Amino acid sequence: MYNEAERSVFLVRHTYVPGWHLPGGGVETGETLFEALTHELAEEGNLEMTSPPRLVAIYHNVLASRRDHVALFLVTSSRQSAPKEGDREIAEAGFFPIDGLPAGTTRATRDRLAEHFENRPPAHRW
Repeated sequence: MYNEAERSVFLVRHTYVPGWHLPGGGVETGETLFEALTHELAEEGNLEMTSPPRLVAIYHNVLASRRDHVALFLVTSSRQSAPKEGDREIAEAGFFPIDGLPAGTTRATRDRLAEHFENRPPAHRW
């Protein structure tokens, strides 16, 4: 989730792994990527897309499994029903300036943002 006017990106800090991450999650059986994106944004940030997402890249995530792939979408228009309060999965969440990411932002998150906003070629591996 990217706010163009503020040049800020939505990040989450989970309760079960360290660091700040882009929002996301798995695709359930029978679910489309769009449906997964929609429910993850709602669950992790109280966010609703108000324009279509754009597929940016697909990465192989060998850290999760030999068969795991991550689809990265850019969403530039949304509404947030309420700030995301911490819960058992999300400790904190919010928008952060691209040039002022919080301490502890993961390498993968920083790399993905640099690939898009600094026009670096995608790495293809998460």
